[in-house]
Amino acid sequence: MKIRYFEDTDTLLIELKDGTVDETRDLDEDTVLELDAKGQVLAITLEHATARAELSSFSFDRVAA
Repeated sequence: MKIRYFEDTDTLLIELKDGTVDETRDLDEDTVLELDAKGQVLAITLEHATARAELSSFSFDRVAA
């Protein structure tokens, strides 16, 4: 999984897993999903990211089952 922020376009790209994009779906004007042939989400793109997410801090916690 990779999370990248492109400051010049204010775009947040969340890549969940590698794969070949078969379909792109616009959820709204500023949110795009990339799906593989099985319909699984490969990536999420958020435009105007600073207005939609708290980008000044990021944390990741893995919680054991």
